Amino acid sequence: MGFLWGWAMFWVMHTGIIAAIATVFARYCGYFLPLGDAGIRAVAIGAIVVLSAVNYVGVKHGTMLQTWFTLGKVVAIGLILVLGLAFGGRADAAALAAAAADAGATLPTDITLSDFGLAVVAGLFAFGGWHMVTYSSEETVDPSRTIPRALVIGTLIVTTCYVALNAVYLYILPLETVASSTRVAADAADAVFGFGGGVAMSLLVMFSTFGALSGIVLAGPRVYYAMSRDGLLFRGLGSVHSRFGTPSRAILLQAVWAIVLVLTGTYRVLFTRVIYTEWIFFGLMALGLMRLRKRPDVERGYSVWGYPLVPIVFAASAFAVVTNQVFSEPRESLTGLALVLAGLPVYALWVRMNPELDERTPLDPR
Repeated sequence: MGFLWGWAMFWVMHTGIIAAIATVFARYCGYFLPLGDAGIRAVAIGAIVVLSAVNYVGVKHGTMLQTWFTLGKVVAIGLILVLGLAFGGRADAAALAAAAADAGATLPTDITLSDFGLAVVAGLFAFGGWHMVTYSSEETVDPSRTIPRALVIGTLIVTTCYVALNAVYLYILPLETVASSTRVAADAADAVFGFGGGVAMSLLVMFSTFGALSGIVLAGPRVYYAMSRDGLLFRGLGSVHSRFGTPSRAILLQAVWAIVLVLTGTYRVLFTRVIYTEWIFFGLMALGLMRLRKRPDVERGYSVWGYPLVPIVFAASAFAVVTNQVFSEPRESLTGLALVLAGLPVYALWVRMNPELDERTPLDPR
């Protein structure tokens, strides 16, 4: 199962997320410059290259960059909330009408429970990434204490920020405009403050997306490195840079494939078809945790409140999301599932060719 996760993560899920967020960053750059489609792709590729280079030269550089961007994002979000709530009521009616006309969208009136489930998938993608903090646990100081705290505190902060931001957007803009906008933060600021507000908001979103991209670029190669150490990927990906102590080849490979997805635009299709499949693995992970905790040789560094009800409810919710996706959009969903399951024959062939596991080599957290 671990091989399937790594397979889907590299080819579609993680690299696809990198390509998508880099494209969002580039689109907001387009608020200032007439980039066009080719220009947007060029900026997105540039962002991937820069952040991959930063993480290539050391995890300390990558984490330091991520820390400063995270602090900046929290401050920016707080500023958006204060200004939006304080001045949102005076949003220009003409600007709102123009935004609604540009959107050209109407909201459906016959929303079903299945439609709600599909919307949940999109929301889960927006909240995604909470699990990536575990990817660098081997390079984390006191991981048994730091990782659980980071998961709980980080998830609570992100959830609060997302819910509050969307409340502000809905306070300022009509619902149909929010639903169809490709730059909702800038549209909301334009409606309140005019063009200057959109400029400031676009800068804040660029800052935020660049910081998010930094963390995702940092996380992925640690998984590919670990899989290589376990003999599940080419041995070369498990190498550590002699000077920087980072999984340099894994970082380069991730950057190359993410750039390919940006150039081809196929990440859009991959998101539609595959992003839901990660919740299969999340549900299995929760069930696996319950089985793992029964083993007498496993050290339990902390206890989960409400165990075993909490992991059972989590797993059931994850599988419900997946089931609804498959039944609601069978063609697209089954295509994505087939892409993930294509890793099974590859895994069988790989194990046949590599019966022994690679020797583990620890990363140097510099």
